[in-house]
Amino acid sequence: MNPTSISSPIEQTVKIADQPIGPGHPPFMVAELSANHGGDFKRALKIIRAAAEAGADAVKFQAYTADSLTLDVDLPDFQVTGDSPWTGQKLHDLYAEAATPYEWFPGMFAECKKLGVIPFASPFDQAAIDMLQALEAPAYKIASFEAVDLGLIEACAKTGKPLIISVGLCDEDEITDAVNTARGAGAEDIILLQCNSAYPSQHSDANLRTIPFLIERYGVLVGYSDHTLGGLSSAAACALGACIIEKHIIDEPQPKTADSSFSLTPDVLKTVIDDCRAAWRSRGEIRQGPTESEKGSLAFRRSLYVVRDLRAGDIISSSVIRSIRPGYGLAPKHLNDVLGRPCTRDISRGEAVDWTMITSTPEK
Repeated sequence: MNPTSISSPIEQTVKIADQPIGPGHPPFMVAELSANHGGDFKRALKIIRAAAEAGADAVKFQAYTADSLTLDVDLPDFQVTGDSPWTGQKLHDLYAEAATPYEWFPGMFAECKKLGVIPFASPFDQAAIDMLQALEAPAYKIASFEAVDLGLIEACAKTGKPLIISVGLCDEDEITDAVNTARGAGAEDIILLQCNSAYPSQHSDANLRTIPFLIERYGVLVGYSDHTLGGLSSAAACALGACIIEKHIIDEPQPKTADSSFSLTPDVLKTVIDDCRAAWRSRGEIRQGPTESEKGSLAFRRSLYVVRDLRAGDIISSSVIRSIRPGYGLAPKHLNDVLGRPCTRDISRGEAVDWTMITSTPEK
């Protein structure tokens, strides 16, 4: 099934709470609170304030309960195994510990708005969508593990809000299904996030070249949900066209939380944000030739200079002319055009070569 065709994302702009997102705007920097509140509402507010001070554009929450995600059973399927920061835990216990209580959301949204950052969330069921709709959430994020839940995508798309879909773990057919489902349910503003859903993930697994591929393949804006440590991959993603960057934030490494092992402290997040915006500025435009700031450096190019005094009528040879700095003479490519020609006047050592110094034809 082919994705529905829409206009090129090169000129697209999506607005979240009146903030434009797209190639012509700095990357939209999202600080992910996730489980880093550690069950403490005051800590959640502290992290929101830290994200705002670091320069984040938005803070994202997760809206679920343990029962909306899984079953409270002791069967092996419901135990976390493998290489994971949560290995050995029962799914229901993990989600019960990590969940953000719904009664916190009005206060967290209010704190964000007071600080000038945009609050939104990843819902995991219809009840969460209804709660967020009542708070006038400006956008919805589909977490990477939920990108195969087409019913959830459809329910979010029907709100008419911008829809951000993280595609970690997804193959091409699954991404196509997600995009087509969103569009079929009326979503007009869709942003995909390239993502590696390992926690933490390695730079070698970021596969950032997928970003321009997704832009071209699906005709949507594309960002990057970054689970690597630090910000190198985030900045590289911006250079490749990512319009959103999402990073987990925590106030301090201690006390530990379910997500603390791959979350950034505020000082690191600020550096990541600054680097991402610089990477976006570095994209610039397609151009050749010196920029305004480079023009002064033209003087340090090589050009042709006379290196020995000459009298009018002397023949210019390779022993009296050289390609050296500075760059006020003829370009070095004209050396063979100048050699063998007589001087039209006396020339002093150190004069830049120009066409007035020679006759129009070489001497025979």
